[in-house]
Amino acid sequence: MSAGARRGGNGPAGDHRVDPRPVRIVVLNWNGGELTLRCLDHLRRLDWPADELQVVVIDNASTDGSVEEIERLHPEVEVRRNATNTGFPANNIALRDLDDVRYVGLINNDAFVEPGWLAPLVDALDEDRSLGAVSSKLVLEPRFVEVRLTAPTFVPGRGDDRTLGVMVRDVLIGGRSVWASAHFADGGWGPEVDRDGPFEWTSAEAVLRVPVDEIEMPLPVTLVLQAERRKEVRIDSGRGVSLVDVDRRAVPIGLTVAGEPHDVLNNVGSVVFADGAGADRGWRERDRGQYDEPVEVFAWCGGSVLFRPEYLTDVGLFDEDFFLYYEDTDLSWRGRLRGWRYRTAPASVARHVHAATSTEGSAVFAYHVERNRLLMLAKNAPASMVRHQAWRFVLITASYARRDVLRPMLRFRRPNVTVVRRRIGSFAGFVRLLPAMLVRRRTARRRRTTSDRALLGWLVRR
Repeated sequence: MSAGARRGGNGPAGDHRVDPRPVRIVVLNWNGGELTLRCLDHLRRLDWPADELQVVVIDNASTDGSVEEIERLHPEVEVRRNATNTGFPANNIALRDLDDVRYVGLINNDAFVEPGWLAPLVDALDEDRSLGAVSSKLVLEPRFVEVRLTAPTFVPGRGDDRTLGVMVRDVLIGGRSVWASAHFADGGWGPEVDRDGPFEWTSAEAVLRVPVDEIEMPLPVTLVLQAERRKEVRIDSGRGVSLVDVDRRAVPIGLTVAGEPHDVLNNVGSVVFADGAGADRGWRERDRGQYDEPVEVFAWCGGSVLFRPEYLTDVGLFDEDFFLYYEDTDLSWRGRLRGWRYRTAPASVARHVHAATSTEGSAVFAYHVERNRLLMLAKNAPASMVRHQAWRFVLITASYARRDVLRPMLRFRRPNVTVVRRRIGSFAGFVRLLPAMLVRRRTARRRRTTSDRALLGWLVRR
């Protein structure tokens, strides 16, 4: 029996049988392999009638054999093949023919829905016809326990005024690296890479989250630590406190971690900062239920969302020039200009392997995030904001050039051109697409029903 039938709601709150048309769920695949298959396995177990559910996979010209595996293992799924990889906007292929569809949703191929994921989304759209979309709660796929590190600090100098403690180079469980999923809840200075691989500096005190899935506690874990000199580091693993010596060579430190594994949030709706940067609401916060009340949000997240077809017909689909990142925030903003509203449905939960397809911090990530933020603003924001953010981007790039290129050259040191080159590339991409964005902007401005002043009130200051 479905979740909707079990609750027995009807009228505005909506028993699903009031409208027996199917709900369509779209999954985008590009060489997704086991992740996509696992995503489809979870959709198959949804607490929703099979005859009222359509699952469509859009394949972005995969070459890993995943399409053939999908067709073999999931004959109930409709596969639509895209001749080339057109990025996230390839979802548009399944967002056009919606005449006989009740609602249509997106779920990332690296996200895994819980059985009750769909019903709260449907209920929210049934309850309020002014809602164009509803976002679920996305949590990071593993659960975590925390390890606290305390270390003596130093300031590197030469333009780097950070207060640094110890380098964390790896986290291993059972000899297997889980560094890609580990992260700092507090006190980390952000991922870096040198000739020996990835690492992250702590500050004087830091809280490292170790991914543990469903493994029983306590658990043996190895941290690989390194420092600029010999120093004593204090580690509180939840099972006890250890004092360990760390020096210039990376050394493995064995410890036993304990504590109750907890969920960490990925997204519960999206926000936009005053500089036009989009962000996940609740990103990397420990899930203590603080977002469990449904609320209106400025934007929805394309990783797990359900749309009203009339919203897409009115506002349009994803901008195919964006390719990757900000296409959901752009479509959200366009809908806001037309008077549509969005809400969260936190009772709808999916677990997400963050940035499994395009790694956060990669060249692809950096290029599209910076370029597309400016493109989104050019299409939707007040002209004064567009000019200010474009000029600010140029000034910040010049500042990086002075720090990373000019200053080292004047000191006869090798410059680091990576950041400057990426930012110049992003800005050049923005300028190239700007004329097309301005044409779309004029169309949106003619059709808007909401003032810029009302929408700017939603922007969040950092």
